[in-house]
Amino acid sequence: MMKLPAIFAALVLLSNTPALAGERTAIQQFQQDALEATQTWTESVQEVLINALSLTGIKYSYGGKSPETGFDCSGFVRYVFQQSTSMTLPHGAKAISQLGQPVSQEQLQPGDLVFFNTLKSAFSHVGIYLGDHKFIHAPSSGGGVQVVDMTDNYWSKRFNGARRMESNP
Repeated sequence: MMKLPAIFAALVLLSNTPALAGERTAIQQFQQDALEATQTWTESVQEVLINALSLTGIKYSYGGKSPETGFDCSGFVRYVFQQSTSMTLPHGAKAISQLGQPVSQEQLQPGDLVFFNTLKSAFSHVGIYLGDHKFIHAPSSGGGVQVVDMTDNYWSKRFNGARRMESNP
């Protein structure tokens, strides 16, 4: 279960403060809007994660963008987000890295995109963060779409950053 934003929790407490009784309607509306946004966000994240995990084992294919043809890393991420959220991302890890909001490694949440320098070039590989230091991706070697640990020596040395897509995770 994901935590509700801190602002939402604070507003729940504030709405019970007698001094704000006259403002209760506006606060209640804001609470309702925040709850609906959180529910939509959580549902989008769940869709992204379920869709991504359902593709485990699909073979790697340079330039691949479908389960039938196989995936490269950006084709995989692009396909998952299109199917799960109707977002159309560009092809290419570097192009995808320009979208959304930057997120520090300490603030990663499931559904965030994680980027790595795997070709001696920044943002040359992308995957989807699952939580607990794990991400799912389409590596060029290793048998297809798989879940790996970001704390593994190979990945931890190559981490470039993370992005949170604005209308989703």
